[in-house]
This record gives sequence, C-alpha cells and structure tokens, in this order.
Amino acid sequence: MTATEIEFYWRPGCPFCAMLVEPLRRSGLPVREINIWDDPGAAARVREVAGGNETVPTVIVGDAALVNPSFPEIEAAVREHAPELLGGRAD
Repeated sequence: MTATEIEFYWRPGCPFCAMLVEPLRRSGLPVREINIWDDPGAAARVREVAGGNETVPTVIVGDAALVNPSFPEIEAAVREHAPELLGGRAD
C-alpha cells in the first residue's frame, strides 16, 4: 500500500493534539487533519486501531497506526512505512 498522506485524527480541546499539530504542519509532510467529533467514520477508525477507545491524537502512516505519538515517532514511522511521503526531504 502506498501512502499519499498522513492521517491525523484529533478532537477539539485535546491538549495532546494541540501540541502535535504545529510540528506536523511545519514538517512539510502531507497531512490530512480529521476531527473525530465531525466524522463518525473517523471515530470508528480510531476505535479500530486504539483498542476500542477514541484516543487522540491517533496518527496513521501507511499501514502503521500510532496512538498518542510524539512527532519523532511519526517521523520514524514515515521513514519506515511511507518513505514516499518524504518527497525529497533530506531526513
């Protein structure tokens, strides 16, 4: 499976989401921000990969799901699971 973007699942008021969104936006990586309160399918996707919980932030990179990751963990997942997203970045 080839990834075209990082899926960043979040919800309003989540301090962990707020801390993660800025480094993601600055990274230059393709990121789709998905509010689980606005999208029942997104909430179901998070529950699917987070042991039945709606834990955010949840980030999906290719075939890897990361629950409450740090930005360095996301970068490592991109290098391992979706290097095509680097698009020439020298990481």
